[in-house]
Amino acid sequence: MNALKYLSSWGSLLLSTLPVWAQQKAHTQPNILIILCDDMGYGDLGCYGQPYIQTPHIDRMAAEGMRFTQAYAGSPVSAPSRATLMTGQHTGHTHVRGNREYWTQSERIPYGENMDYAVVGQEPYDPNLPILPEVMKLNGYTTGMFGKWAGGYEGSCSTPDKRGVDEFYGYICQFQAHLYYPNFLNRYSKRAGDKEVVRVTLEENIPYPMYGKGYERRTQYSADLIHQEAMAWLDRQQQGQPFFGLLTYTLPHAELAQPEDSLLEGYKKKFFHDKTWGGSKPSRYNPVVHTHAQFAAMITRLDAYVGEIMEKLRQKGLEENTLVIFTSDNGPHEEGGADPTFFGRDGKLRGLKRSCYEGGIRIPFIARWPGHVPAGVDSDHLLAFYDLLPTCRELAGDKHQNGLKDKRRAGVAEKRRAEASDGFSFVATLLGDSARQARHDFLYWEFHETDQMAVRSGDWKLYVEGGVPHLFNLSTDIHEDTDLASQHPDKVKQLLDILWREHQDNPLFPVTLPAR
Repeated sequence: MNALKYLSSWGSLLLSTLPVWAQQKAHTQPNILIILCDDMGYGDLGCYGQPYIQTPHIDRMAAEGMRFTQAYAGSPVSAPSRATLMTGQHTGHTHVRGNREYWTQSERIPYGENMDYAVVGQEPYDPNLPILPEVMKLNGYTTGMFGKWAGGYEGSCSTPDKRGVDEFYGYICQFQAHLYYPNFLNRYSKRAGDKEVVRVTLEENIPYPMYGKGYERRTQYSADLIHQEAMAWLDRQQQGQPFFGLLTYTLPHAELAQPEDSLLEGYKKKFFHDKTWGGSKPSRYNPVVHTHAQFAAMITRLDAYVGEIMEKLRQKGLEENTLVIFTSDNGPHEEGGADPTFFGRDGKLRGLKRSCYEGGIRIPFIARWPGHVPAGVDSDHLLAFYDLLPTCRELAGDKHQNGLKDKRRAGVAEKRRAEASDGFSFVATLLGDSARQARHDFLYWEFHETDQMAVRSGDWKLYVEGGVPHLFNLSTDIHEDTDLASQHPDKVKQLLDILWREHQDNPLFPVTLPAR
């Protein structure tokens, strides 16, 4: 009897050391889907107060899960924001801190009558630093990514085939993603026997111009094609084999273009007095006749994709063991004719994409996992994209945190960097156990294109532009209108100390540091 009591006590102690989610449910790795859309502002969804655009499926996801009100992207633009998600490092540490392009150095090759770039893509992720798909793959997950990569150019050291992705379909290059009816997309599929990332020519598109008159005759719409491939991959997943999916949809980023279907026609009737926009050929943004209708329909189209994903999980009996996260890579854009003022897209926040004000970095963030994440809950937990990697690691029961770096040819300094993470797992918050949640002392951003930096600590926000610091109290000034720097020099000094400590110089992405 004493032996039984001892074993029971020992078992209870062992159970208490497991991750929270494992204590509550069976000891199986959950499936994880991260749906990352492009340039959706904090106020673009019905569940965040959007009055004009219909998003019933995402709103239902929020009602059945947890809606975060103080979640942040890693950067105010695409590539560096995605880099923080992939690496678990903020932009003062991670290598990719901006949209550094490589297609500008490339020759052009013909696609029908159109000339396109022979090599496309952005600055590669640091090959010595394990990224999220590699971590999940090492922990036994099937991995798929569908949408935008933006983590390395074609043929570089960092493409999906080299970074732990079993199946990829979409855009390697975010500049290519400016066209919704492109000349080609990229693919990597072990299942199909691919040895590296390849191009898939869209044969129905290339007989017609890629800009201007005739573009409307193109029929192969990239967002639909990407979603179809994502759904086919999801349909192949089975109980018992955990899967990790990054669905990095390009909607609702410019250009403003989509099929002329009932969805778009409905919004044309709603926005009868609509705006037109003349286009920008260098940016690959085609002219738009109905800017408001196009933008609204793109978000509702994305919402329909989310509804199909949720229905597929239900059909396959996978939803109770699948965590689904929906979020955006940065704040709202005004490119391609978009009109964020009309839609109130910033959610009453100051600033847009490319700004380290709240409007450029605070984003919608929703998590749903039936039976695990409490339904209909709003959370004010402070999180950033670099928290996603440690969160996924905890859910995967990661036992290999140093395994990938040991496989790479890296020096001591690189190995130390590979161990570093700026994020905290927020599994405890997801499961409604906030008492056990580790919390950030601060969040950090920097962005070289606009020469801006920011630090948030509690309700205080330090915003730096061109080396000049400004201080805001977000609890009373969410729009960041009143600069309190002169009234609180000690608080400015405290946040500047964090900024100086966290920033590591990167000559590819220089910013102006405040004076010491």
